Amino acid sequence: MSSLVRFLFSFAAAVAAASLLAVSLRRRAPPSLVASQLVPAPMATDRNRSFVLWLHGLGDSGPANEPIRNFFSAPEFRLTKWAFPSAPHSPVSCNNGIVMPSWFDIHELPMSAGSPQDNSGVLKAVENVHAMIDKEVADGIHPENIFVCGFSQGGALTLASVLLYPKTLGGGAVFSGWVPFGSSVAERISPEATKTPIMWSHGIADKVVLFEAGQAGPPFLQNAGLSCEFKAYPDLGHSISNEELYSLESWIKNRLKASQQKEN
Repeated sequence: MSSLVRFLFSFAAAVAAASLLAVSLRRRAPPSLVASQLVPAPMATDRNRSFVLWLHGLGDSGPANEPIRNFFSAPEFRLTKWAFPSAPHSPVSCNNGIVMPSWFDIHELPMSAGSPQDNSGVLKAVENVHAMIDKEVADGIHPENIFVCGFSQGGALTLASVLLYPKTLGGGAVFSGWVPFGSSVAERISPEATKTPIMWSHGIADKVVLFEAGQAGPPFLQNAGLSCEFKAYPDLGHSISNEELYSLESWIKNRLKASQQKEN
């Protein structure tokens, strides 16, 4: 099989996984919350308000991932604001330069632990994510009530954004992602950022972002002084399962409870 055929197969698998994820979420998500439950009350205290930012994968879009929030029905999310931004359209090297939604350039698929990285592109994307976070902080949401989550390329951007943010955030959740930069960028991690907890989920059967790329995450984070909860899913390919999303809900909920107790 030629390298072009292998690439086309891997790329098609990535796009198909993103499409199946959106369809699965629409079909299997529990009943959605009413809009009034998702909008923070104007008189709510800063400590009770929260913000969840979700970053999609390569070739996907923010609106296609909005059903994810239907999994978060606990009372702690009553004052949660959600954001599902879409990546800008740009040429992607692993797709022969074809323009598509992408947070930064990807040089090859499948992604392995030793794949080349687009450090400059990642840092530019991180600036945009930080601007979104800064806007919510300026609006009165406590940084420890802000959570950044993402799938695949969005998971890699989630990790970079949380590690390079100058304040401690509520947490970063990585799904089927990878470490998107080298040691030179890692040296910029601030002491406050090392206090942000990381949740990492990865399917062992992932053929797009190989499991080895996910496995490289916890040791990297440990060396940087961060804690990481890593969970492997034996039969999961390059997609997100309902089980992962319910685990994410519980993980964020517990941190919101702790934040509210601290305020009280």
